[in-house]
Amino acid sequence: MGERVRIGLREIRAMAPGATLWDSVVPGFGARRQTGDAVAYVLKYRTAEGRARWQTIGRHGAPWTPDLARAEALRLLGEVVKGGDPAEAKQARRHALTVADLCTQYMADAEAGRVLVRGGKPKKPLTLASDRGRIEAHIVPLLGRMAVGAVTRADVERFMHAVGAGETAQRHKTKPRGLSNVRGGRGVATRTVGLLGAIFTYAIDHHMRETNPAHRVRKFAENRRDRRMADAEYAALGAGLRQAEGAIWPPAVSCARFLALTGWRSGEAVGLRWGDVDLARRVATLPDTKTGRSVRPLSRAACDVLVAWPRRGDSALIFRATRGDGPMLGFKKFAARIFALAGLPADVTPHVLRHSFASLAADLGYSEPTIGALIGHRSGGITARYTHFADAPLLAAADAVARETLSRMGEAEPGGDVVPLRATR
Repeated sequence: MGERVRIGLREIRAMAPGATLWDSVVPGFGARRQTGDAVAYVLKYRTAEGRARWQTIGRHGAPWTPDLARAEALRLLGEVVKGGDPAEAKQARRHALTVADLCTQYMADAEAGRVLVRGGKPKKPLTLASDRGRIEAHIVPLLGRMAVGAVTRADVERFMHAVGAGETAQRHKTKPRGLSNVRGGRGVATRTVGLLGAIFTYAIDHHMRETNPAHRVRKFAENRRDRRMADAEYAALGAGLRQAEGAIWPPAVSCARFLALTGWRSGEAVGLRWGDVDLARRVATLPDTKTGRSVRPLSRAACDVLVAWPRRGDSALIFRATRGDGPMLGFKKFAARIFALAGLPADVTPHVLRHSFASLAADLGYSEPTIGALIGHRSGGITARYTHFADAPLLAAADAVARETLSRMGEAEPGGDVVPLRATR
């Protein structure tokens, strides 16, 4: 290594371009100057296997002085004595998988159907879109640069409180007429931490780390959406639906009426196809809902809404979109216009129609299992797996709740049986 000196500030200032100084105090510790003015402190050592390594400690200047760099060299040599390899560890940290990388890999597998959720099924498109939105809006901005193995529970807790406080809220244009309005808040924070837990579970399954930092994080309590409509609001809804006929996209108006009469989730109604319904038996069989395959009884009033539309083939959607053959993606906006036309408060949503239907059923004395069967709640009963039709008590319950709904909306249920319409092209 040549002559050794105790490296100090005087020696650093006197170094010529291309020179290397080796310290006389700490073996392998040195300073190198390239063609410019910059001087770097280095450590040369051999691993336990005998491999020669160079480790750059840092450039001369704040914070590195000769004494601080010498102390760091001693610390690194201590790791070497214990069998470590500081240079290799530094390289591994530099190329370590980040949280952003992990999220990219997770979403790729999820979209390919390789991430299974409840019931051993892949995530649905709407869930995937929601996950991607939360990753891009909250997880990547706050945690994306961190190494996967470096994230701690404290980091996740800080993340949750940051999202809850609205630190990731922003508005930006997505296209010429599109606007993304990202909101934070406690509910968003709680759900995003849940997603983060799933992503780190995926990391554990793929041997990227051993523990899940999102486990045992005390989350914000989610507000229960138990809003139900009052009698006056039902009357306003009925008037609003009648007023909306001819003023708002007709399938959207019919879909809103159908939701009020069934208590279904809006996505289930929007995605309903003619092949899913048997009007003669008054039953709908939904192949893929939030709770899996679901058989629903249809009230006469709900069937009346359906038969008002011409049947266009089993694969055709009943409540069609304004353009194309796909689902009515803008239904929530149509529903908001209908509710505004009715003069209803801003907190009335399609979900409120669902909760109100269930509440009316409870008011009429129906049990929780019956209400669950009407609106598609998950059933824990073994026999529910083998139910392929809606029996007479369920049909009677569906009719009773629909009649009560129509009564409060200021309408009367038409009499007579449902006659299926002949298919048209």
